[in-house]
Amino acid sequence: MSALAALRRLFGRDESTIRVHVMLKGRTGAGWHEVDENIALPAGATLGDLLDTAERRGIRLRELIAASPHLGHTLMLNGERCPVDANTDRALANGDEIFLLAPLAGG
Repeated sequence: MSALAALRRLFGRDESTIRVHVMLKGRTGAGWHEVDENIALPAGATLGDLLDTAERRGIRLRELIAASPHLGHTLMLNGERCPVDANTDRALANGDEIFLLAPLAGG
């Protein structure tokens, strides 16, 4: 690795890697879950790749979506509703934000 590539990587300017911020707070399935993680992915990664990478890191997004299907329909990508099933091949970009909106109840 060249010195320039090492510096880019050190200061977060490695163009071969993107970072996506993933947030989930709320009751899903049988419990309360809080996720607030920056996940590094290779450039060109998709939403499906993000879910796979999260699983490998112990962030059980696929399991939580299966336990609370509402999450799969209300996933937000940069403030825009982005249903998981229809967007697994959607490319992500550096700085994207994913928010999984857990259902709320109250009175």
